Amino acid sequence: MRVFVTGATGFIGSAIVRELLTAGHAVLGLARNDAAAESLAQSGVEAHRGELSNPESLAAGAQACDGVIHMAFIHDWSIAREVAAETDRQAVEALAGALEGSGKPLVVTSGTALLTPGRISTEEDAPVSADTPRAASEAAVLAAAGRGVRACVVRLPPSVHGTGDHGFVPMLINTARRTGVSAFVGDGANRWPAVHRLDAARLFRLALEQAARGARLHGVAEEGVPMRAIAQTIGTGLGVPIRGLTEDEARTHFDWFARFVAIDNPTSSALTRSSLGWRPQEPELLTDMRDGVYFT
Repeated sequence: MRVFVTGATGFIGSAIVRELLTAGHAVLGLARNDAAAESLAQSGVEAHRGELSNPESLAAGAQACDGVIHMAFIHDWSIAREVAAETDRQAVEALAGALEGSGKPLVVTSGTALLTPGRISTEEDAPVSADTPRAASEAAVLAAAGRGVRACVVRLPPSVHGTGDHGFVPMLINTARRTGVSAFVGDGANRWPAVHRLDAARLFRLALEQAARGARLHGVAEEGVPMRAIAQTIGTGLGVPIRGLTEDEARTHFDWFARFVAIDNPTSSALTRSSLGWRPQEPELLTDMRDGVYFT
């Protein structure tokens, strides 16, 4: 099938593009500038000019294809979370509207961090609050599933790791480099679920090909890696001490990132694995950190 992919040049999106091409699909990638278009061309992908903030360009890309994978999101931390979330909701509405009544697949990205903390969450769990970022996008996906779109959600964990990672784990490493301490909050028993980007890419392809209408899927290979273990791996990799911080100390040490460092977000993917036959195969987070390029 011909698949429209937003975020096609990103860390995860580029892996999804390669996964789709290897499986025999054709890809139309969203490109907001010449550099993105050139990057897509070098991967053998046709570019569709447009932007996340331009719903008409998104709808046109969706209408030109047999299915959509929506990966793009505004990850600019200088922009209010509410603005990024509303832009995403509008993007999902535009993509879903373009596919309405077609039965075509629409796979939308969300996150496990919007689920209730402190217990193992499953695919059956709804966001903890309707005001949580991306909760409105999930609601839009479920509404689209009732309007003739084979729409589903793939929730990704705080750590999607692998070569080229520029997300939360590199932020922790950079903070440890800058401060000379690899820190965690409290006793460090809080947990981050994790998945390798290549395993995540396989899940997105399976969701495109097989997922049921209205499905909520979890792209989680590890249910929960203790934050203290992550901090210890960083401390060893950089040769710096590890230290537990109080919540007040963490706000000073990590700034806005402190709430993510403290989150306890254990998450199951059992239903996803059983429904799609997804089996993560790549290295786990701590192994990838030790053996990969995180400290070079």
